Amino acid sequence: MQADWEFEIGGGAPLIEFPWPGFVDLAAEPQRIRELIEVPDLPALAEALVALNSPRSPVRTSKCDVWVLAAGEFDADELDASVESAAHAMGCYIDLIPHQARQWETPAQLESDCRRWCAALANVPLRSSGVTFVVRATAGQFNSSSMGITAYLAACGRTPTDAKAVLEKELAAFAHLLCADSKLQ
Repeated sequence: MQADWEFEIGGGAPLIEFPWPGFVDLAAEPQRIRELIEVPDLPALAEALVALNSPRSPVRTSKCDVWVLAAGEFDADELDASVESAAHAMGCYIDLIPHQARQWETPAQLESDCRRWCAALANVPLRSSGVTFVVRATAGQFNSSSMGITAYLAACGRTPTDAKAVLEKELAAFAHLLCADSKLQ
């Protein structure tokens, strides 16, 4: 799996809003996962969101979305995919905020976590997939950190079904890795 990270803070960059008007608190009420319109067609997203909001996770989620990527909206090389296996693609994002106060107080803390996660994800033997962690400022009444991460996941395949299957494997590996990160527990 390909993995990378970057900072995108200030200068009109997007913010992670937490909580936002449509926020569903999956940490407090995981059974409400069925209310999210993004999950019926992608069961692995539901499983990942429940895991990422569980007590064993170092993060909580704020918002997510899923979409089909059109030709030209992704680079097969960036997903470690052959031209043949890059005919169709799907993507999603998940906004992550820290579970614990003081977890991401400094940019250095976020950088360290992103580097560690990228190194671990790069060892996942899953071609045609990639994750990019984008560090962003947060907005809202969440006061334990002024920063969060938007995780962009993308996957491709020969068919739409193949792309979806790769994205589901990627989501499972992504959630498992973050929840198993003992440095943040």
